Amino acid sequence: MAEISRREFVQTGVAASAAAALGLQPTFTIKAQNPEKHDTSQILNYNPEMEYRRCGKTNLMISAVCLGGHWKRLNTVVPGSFAGGNWLGAKIDEEAFQKNRYDVVTRCIERGINYIDACTGQEVMAYARALKGRRDKMYLGYSWYQRESRFAEWRSVEKLKESLDLGLKEAGLEYVDLWRITCHEQSSRHSEAEIEAVIAALDWAKKTGRARFTGISSHDRPHIKMLIEKYPDQLEVICTPYTAKTKVVEDETGLWASMQKHDVGWFGIKPFSSGSLFKGDSSPGNPYTEEDNRLARLAIRYILCNPAITAPIPGMITPEQVDNVALAVKERRELDLEEKALLDRAMERAWANLPYNYQWLKDWEYV
Repeated sequence: MAEISRREFVQTGVAASAAAALGLQPTFTIKAQNPEKHDTSQILNYNPEMEYRRCGKTNLMISAVCLGGHWKRLNTVVPGSFAGGNWLGAKIDEEAFQKNRYDVVTRCIERGINYIDACTGQEVMAYARALKGRRDKMYLGYSWYQRESRFAEWRSVEKLKESLDLGLKEAGLEYVDLWRITCHEQSSRHSEAEIEAVIAALDWAKKTGRARFTGISSHDRPHIKMLIEKYPDQLEVICTPYTAKTKVVEDETGLWASMQKHDVGWFGIKPFSSGSLFKGDSSPGNPYTEEDNRLARLAIRYILCNPAITAPIPGMITPEQVDNVALAVKERRELDLEEKALLDRAMERAWANLPYNYQWLKDWEYV
C-alpha cells in the first residue's frame, strides 16, 4: 500500500463510493478475535486483538480506538518539550520529542491501531516523520488548522488549495487518507460562501488524488447536521466532540440520524474531556496512574457502546497509554452498575473542573 500512486488512490475512492451506493450497512464491525470469521485481508494493520469498524461510506475498516493528534500532557514525560509551557509550542525537532512520538506510533501499530488524526501543522509534521517508512501501517488524517477556515486569510478556495499543497510539501507527503478541514468551532459563523469554498476545496482534493476521503471538524451540532444533508458527497467523515457524558438522540432531530442516513464516518475527539476526567497529571509514577487508567478504559468502553461512532481518538503520550486503551476494546463492552456509577462520579468531577475555555464540551451531552 505504501507504493500506491495518487491515480490509484483516486480510483480506490471511486470504488469505495460505488460500494456504499450498493447499500452496505453503516458501522459494520469485526470484533476482537473475529468470532464471526469475516474476511480481514483488506484491513490495514489488522491485529486479531483489536476491533475494527467501517468508517461510513469510505469503507475503510478503522480500529475501534485511534490516535488523536494532541499531546497536551507530553511535557510530563518529556520535560521541557513545550516552549513557554504551551503544547502548541512543542519542540518537534528535538530528539526526545521525536523518540516519544515514534515510540507511541510504534505501540499503536503493534496493537492494531490504524489511524492517526493530525490537526495542527506541528502534528502533521511530527506524525509524517513518525510514519516515515511505515505509512503502509496507518491511515493519516490531516488538518493544518492554522492555514484553514478558522482564519480569514485562508477561507477562499484558492487559499485552501494552497494550504493543502504547502502542507503536503512541507511534510513530505504525496497524499493524505483524510483531509478534514477545521472550521470555526461554531461553524455556523461561516458565511455560505465560506462553506462553499470548503466544499469546493475538498472536492478538488479528492478528484486530484491529494486526499482519498474528505470531511470537516466542527463543534456546532445543528450546523453539522445541516451540512451533512446538503453536502453528503464531500462530507464523508466528521470529527466532533464525544465524551463519556454524550448520549445519542435517536429520533430524526439527532445528529446521528443524519450520520446514518448519509453513511458518514464519525471520529470522537475529547473522549477524556481534555484530561479533566483524570485526577493525576499523567507524569510517570504519579499516585493516580492506576485509577486514571481505569477511568480511561471505562470512558472508551462507554463511547464504544454507541455503534454509530467509528472511533474515539484520544491523544496519548506514552506507549503504556496505548496499551491501556487497546485493553479497553477487549474488555466487556457494557458497564455494570458499579462501573457506571464510578464513571458518572468522575464525569461530574470533570464537568466541575472544566477549564473556562472548555465549557463548550457541556453542549455535547446529546448528539
